[in-house]
Amino acid sequence: MSPRKDTDPAASVPSFYGAELRFLRESAGLTLDQLVEGSFRGAPLLSRIERGELGMPMDLAIHIDKRLKTGGFFQRHCDEVQKARRAGHAPYFADIPDMEKSATTIEDWAPFVIPGLLQTEAYMRKLCETAKPWEEPESAEEKVSARLKRAEIWKRKERPYYWAILREDLIRRSVLPPAGMAEQLEHILNVIRSTQSVLQIVPESTATHPLMHGLAKVMTFPDAPPLIYVEGEFTGQSIDYPTLVTSYRRSYDLLRAAALSPKASLAMIEEAARGYRDEAQQRE
Repeated sequence: MSPRKDTDPAASVPSFYGAELRFLRESAGLTLDQLVEGSFRGAPLLSRIERGELGMPMDLAIHIDKRLKTGGFFQRHCDEVQKARRAGHAPYFADIPDMEKSATTIEDWAPFVIPGLLQTEAYMRKLCETAKPWEEPESAEEKVSARLKRAEIWKRKERPYYWAILREDLIRRSVLPPAGMAEQLEHILNVIRSTQSVLQIVPESTATHPLMHGLAKVMTFPDAPPLIYVEGEFTGQSIDYPTLVTSYRRSYDLLRAAALSPKASLAMIEEAARGYRDEAQQRE
């Protein structure tokens, strides 16, 4: 068995919360299974809360306060910890980062912008600055920081299996100066290859295809039903109704069939990245 990796309490509010939970549980001589006994939650969830990876549901906080006789500590601070976890994310998206961490598979369809998990910091900042130009600069920086933290999923040993489908115009459209776009496309290539993920491109010549009207994220989990996340300009929705999930699942599979092969898709991104690099050098 590999040695346990302790949570750094100073890393964040959720990490402090989780480290305190682990300290009190172990001081009481309880295992994870013993502490959750009598609740509606499982030991794997509690373990991830202790590591600062997931927020604590209020019902579990109440249960733990009773078992550990903490005087309501976890119940009192549950909302504050959740607020800290969700800083930088829109309210309708706030639960998705935790879901991504616990997912077995993540499948992204990106017709409008490069998926957040594949964005460079420069690309993130540009999107945040232009989406709501009326917001304070501090708000944009908070969003960039939150998105960078999401991307730490690639550093995890037990990360989800990832599959992304992008429209070709996302790699042709110069959201950033040429050097920045080259860096963005090279980043995509590095992430996909280093994590054994899959990426496909829907070519511009494909005028019609499934899921034409918006992005979609399909997630499956080891201990929960699959979920679909869809998003508009200022709205987002998580869908778990089985019939709709099945429809989205079929549409994604058909979209996959309409896209270029993974090999041809990565070759297209490589070619575009070289073009941006050449353009950047010519401007120097």
